[in-house]
Formats: sequence, structure tokens, C-alpha cells
Amino acid sequence: MTEATETEETTADQPRPPQQRQHGPGGPGMGAPSEKADNFKASGIRLVKLLGPEKWLVWLVVVLGAGSVALSVVGPKILGNATTVIFEGFLAGGIDFPKLHGILLWVVIIYIGSAILGLAQGFILNGVTQRTIFRLRESVEDKVHRLPLSYFDTHQRGDLLSRVTNDIDNISQTLQQTLSQVFTSVLTVIGILIMMFSISWELALVALISIPLTAVVVAQIAKRSQPKFVAQWKHTGELNSQIEEGYTGHALVKLFGRQKQTAKEFAAKNEELYEASFGAQFISGIIMPSAMFIGNLVYVVIAVVGGLRVASGTMTLGDVQAFIQYSRQFQQPISQLGSMANLLQSGVASAERVFELLDAEDQDPDVEPAQTPEDDHGRLVFEDVAFRYVEDKPLIEDLNLEVWPGRTVAIVGPTGAGKTTLVNLIMRFYELDSGRITLDGTDIAAMTRADLRSRTGMVLQDTWLFGGTIRDNIAYGRTSATEEQILDAAKAAYVDRFVHSLPDGYDTVLDDDATNISAGERQLITIARAFVAQPQVLILDEATSSVDTRTELLVQRAMAELRKDRTAFVIAHRLSTIRDADLILVMENGSIVEQGNHAELLQAKGAYARLYEAQFAAPIDEVEEPQDPHVPPEPPLSLPPDAPVALDPVVAAHDTGEVPIVDEPHEGAPQT
Repeated sequence: MTEATETEETTADQPRPPQQRQHGPGGPGMGAPSEKADNFKASGIRLVKLLGPEKWLVWLVVVLGAGSVALSVVGPKILGNATTVIFEGFLAGGIDFPKLHGILLWVVIIYIGSAILGLAQGFILNGVTQRTIFRLRESVEDKVHRLPLSYFDTHQRGDLLSRVTNDIDNISQTLQQTLSQVFTSVLTVIGILIMMFSISWELALVALISIPLTAVVVAQIAKRSQPKFVAQWKHTGELNSQIEEGYTGHALVKLFGRQKQTAKEFAAKNEELYEASFGAQFISGIIMPSAMFIGNLVYVVIAVVGGLRVASGTMTLGDVQAFIQYSRQFQQPISQLGSMANLLQSGVASAERVFELLDAEDQDPDVEPAQTPEDDHGRLVFEDVAFRYVEDKPLIEDLNLEVWPGRTVAIVGPTGAGKTTLVNLIMRFYELDSGRITLDGTDIAAMTRADLRSRTGMVLQDTWLFGGTIRDNIAYGRTSATEEQILDAAKAAYVDRFVHSLPDGYDTVLDDDATNISAGERQLITIARAFVAQPQVLILDEATSSVDTRTELLVQRAMAELRKDRTAFVIAHRLSTIRDADLILVMENGSIVEQGNHAELLQAKGAYARLYEAQFAAPIDEVEEPQDPHVPPEPPLSLPPDAPVALDPVVAAHDTGEVPIVDEPHEGAPQT
């Protein structure tokens, strides 16, 4: 099993930018979203198409909504009849109460039926929306696992998390709040228009004037607010990235006294988000008052004209009362449609960001049918391998290497030489430009990634442990591992030495960052995880660089045990950790400039010897204090030839292979 993410050593002259080729990242145009909506209509249509699997339920929602609206729009007409009965009875000197009671009973039944159908519509639509968002989250999760490693190298982690969480939540709220209202509002407008024309086509034409006026106003306002909503969610992602970065690196922020600078950068990003959000909400907030203003003007015209027609005897008072009620109901769904424009714009802006992630180019699919090595020895061969992150900047050229099973190959060289890139190519985190790499005679490009990585184990410099028990973290290397295999791996990796000092032993729950154990103990657990996986090929990438010297000896002994009978690659900056390697490769600028064992390379006095001397040579150019000429110099300290020499326990342990016993309390234990 591999660690979650691999980090690459790069220099300023060898960056890792987006790659514009098939096996690179998401392809051209996969950077941060622009501040202007690329295609509002296309994104909106695509968002609606997400409801496709629920189309029959959507049609049922439409039918229920139509029934609910039909009953609700018939109510005012029947209620108008009741008004006519009262008015005519008042003029005649007596009201027909039995007839009035019958009309009112029908009105109550109609409104109760409309409410029941509306509740059923809302219940079904809620299920449709939640299942749609569930499938969208699944699609995004699957997409994240299909993305190449280069995509994560070129996109901020906080922005990616914002797309997966905030943007999808915003889409969910948009669908939940707008779908039901859109269906109901559109059907209500149609139903009310039918009833209006059945009463008076002249007044109905007056009411229709509000539709184009409102549409023009909404379109003009929406055109100005949409870019603001896109910018709002873009700045939300950027602010999340900055918060996530500042939180994970809060210790360094305090160490270098950068709190004020970090707060200043946060304030600047927060101000950008405030301005975009304020602009989006303010501009879109004008829609509702504008629609209501137009509706009130139409209402006044209808009331005046209707009153004149009642006075002239061409309309009954009940019809005018029903028509005025319809005019108010008619303006309400139009105003709702206008007010939903800001929700729709915000939701579509989030949908664009999510669709941008879903449209990113996948890693190359596994070949079919895939090949499987017949042997399980772990023999790796590089044949004319070439690779570059940037088209015009070669990194690895014409690399040829053969590693036999059971051998340990150390890779050394300056930062940016291509050491970690080499193992990334073995894991197929990146695809080759040319050449091939074979495992036991099988081209790794012809194998499935799952098969290749199941035969390979990695222990990285940056330990990754999830929130769970120590036992679960060790078993992560192989989910089918038995309790005995987990304990054997823990003992081989020296985890068993410290785990019994913890209150709950192997059931100790680690927090998200595993801060309740030391860095060295975290590293030992990752080695135990690799032990459980029992890989054919082992990759150790600076696995001891962040631990203390005593713990380093335990880690080295654990790694030495882990390397037995396996093909092992060790990436190291500290040359003392790879002196016993069978083969040492010295890399510079992506090429192997020297190879051999430790003694041979020192004798060659080449690049490896220069690196070794840089680490272990005695300090030079020491400034000597001036001697007083009247004071004789102190004689040099000399020891008898047979006097024992006291060695540093760590150095002695390195030479003898034994771990020194040091009375050092366990991290977290009370100090005495």
C-alpha cells in the first residue's frame, strides 16, 4: 500500500506546473475559475439534467403541483360567487344563507385538497433533490480518485475542499429552495391567466403587461449580478485555502512572528469576499422590490378599470373581487421567480465550479486486458526512460537501470535532481514520456495501477495517519491482515516497544494529526503498515529525516528488517543512512552520474565524494583568537596508546548495530 500523497522535491528552475499533455493534469484551462460566468445557460441546463434518473418522480411532482395549483386558482372564482350572493342579497333585502354555506364549504374542501397535494409534492421533491445531491457527491468523490497526482500539485487544497463541500451544499440549497417554487410559480401563472381570461379578457391583457416588464428588469439585473456570484464562490475557495494553510502551519506562523502578516493577508482576502458577496446580494436583492413595484402599478390599473366596469354594470362585484384577488396572486409567483434569480445565479455559479472539477482530465485508464507478472521477485528495469514536468525543461533523459531482487538501491543527489521523481514513475503517479519500466519482465504501463501498487510499499518522510486506533492504522496496509500479522509487524517495526506504555495500548485512538504520539513513533507505525503489506518493492523516501537520533536508530533497524529479501529504493540526504546499500545511484539534473557502493564511490572522488565531504568534513576557516605572547601555549592533550576511547552511544550503536539504552522518558510521561 502507498501513502496518501507523494511530495516532490523541486527547485525554482524545475517547477511542477500544469502539464499540457495527455498524461498531465486536467489539461488547458483547468486553473482557477474566471470571475465571469463562462456559460450560465449551459451550466443551468446541465444542472437540471442531473435530475434525469428521477424523471418519473419529477413528472409526478409536476402532476401533483398542477393539481394543487388548479385547486388553489379555482378558489378565488368560487369565493367571488359568494361575494356576489352577499352583494345581491344585500340589495334584495335578504341573503341566501344556505347557498352561501354551500359555496363556502366547497371553498374549504378545495383549499384543503390543494394543501394535501402541495405537501405530497414537497415530500417527493425533497427526496428527488437529496438523491440528486447524493449522486453528485458520489460523482465528485469518484472523480477525485481518478484525477492524476499532477492535478493536486497545481490546485490549492482549500479550493478543492471548498468545491467538494461548500459548492455542493450551495447547489443542494438552490435545488431545494427553487425547484418546488419554480414548478408551483410557473403553473400558478398559467392557471391564473386561464381564470383571468375566463372572467375578462380586457383586464387579463392589462395584467399580462407585467410579465415582459418584470422579465426585462430581472434580465438586466441578473446580467450584472451573475459575475458577482461567480467571484463570491471563487473568493470563498481562496479564503478557505488560506485558512487551511494558516491552520496547518500555525506553529511556523508563530515561530517566525508572521501573525500580523497572515492576519493582513486574511483581511485582504476577506475584504475581496465581502465586496463580491455584498455586490451579488445587493444587486440581486433589487429584483424582488422591482417586481413588486411593477405588480402594484398593475394592481392599481386593474382596480380602477374594474371599478368603472362595475359602475357601468358590465361586470359583477364578485367577478371584480375575484379578478383583483387573481391579480395579487398573479404578481406573487412572478415576484417569487424574480427573487429566486439570486438563488439560481449563486447555485449555477457553484455548479460551474463543480462541473469544472468533474470535467478535469482523468489519469490515463488502465489497459485492457491488463498483464500480470508471472514471477513475484521484484526485479525492476528502467529502459531508456525519459520524463519531464514541463515540455521544454527535460528532467530525466535516457535513464537505464536494472535492480535485482533483494538488493537495496540508494538514490542520492541535490534537491531537484529527480530522486523522488524516479520513484513516482515506479508508482505510476506520472506517466513516462518515452521508454519503459518493467517489473519482473512486465511493462508496468501494461499492469493495472491497483496491481502495481499492491506489490509496492512506501514509507514517506511525511507520515500520514488517520483518526483511529493504532491497530487500525497498522492494518491499513492490508485490510485482511490477522491480529497475529498486525502484532508481528508491530514488533518488527519496534512499535510494540512503546505501545504498551500508552493507556489503551493498540486501541489508543490517534487524533487527526496523531499529535498524541511523537514524530518517531508515527514513523514506526508507517513502517509497521508497510510490513503488513508485505510488498515486493519497497520505497523509503527520507523516512528518518524528521526524528531524533535515538529514534532514528530504531527506524533504521526496522527498515533494515523490512528490506530483507525485497527490492528496496532508499532516497536519502543523510549519507550515513545508506552506507550499507548494495548500490548507490548519484543523480544530478535527472541523470545518473555515478553508481557503485559506498567505498567505490568515495574512491572515485566524484559527485558522491563531494556530497560526503560536504556533510562530514571538519569545519574550515576557523577564526583563531590572538595569543598573548607572554603566555605560553597550552600543550596538546595526549592519551596513552592503550587508553580506552569513549564513543558517543549513537555512533557506537551505528558501528555495532546495537541500540543504546538511554534512560529517556516516553513522550507525555511525567518528568522527574
